[in-house]
Amino acid sequence: MQVDHIDPKGGNNLENLCLSCWNCNSSKHKATTVIEPESGERISLFNPRLQRWDDHFAWIDAGAQIVGLTAVGRVTILRLKMNRPTIVAARQRWIDGGHHPPA
Repeated sequence: MQVDHIDPKGGNNLENLCLSCWNCNSSKHKATTVIEPESGERISLFNPRLQRWDDHFAWIDAGAQIVGLTAVGRVTILRLKMNRPTIVAARQRWIDGGHHPPA
């Protein structure tokens, strides 16, 4: 895991930091918003300090993939590549081992 700056310009205060895997962090880069394909609107990425995961995301395929329930969820999944094949395969192994999805 890496320490990620939720807002790249927001400094190192604890409220602006979260843990992120390398691929999500590097996929996000400096983005804080993304154009949502369905609406064409600029949407903010999910902020784990201010928003609840369950409001924006749900597990499908027994936990192997994530679906966005809101525009925030959809653009976050898209930008962070949260359903890329390697992570879906890893999640399937975690499911098989009884360690996923989280409660």
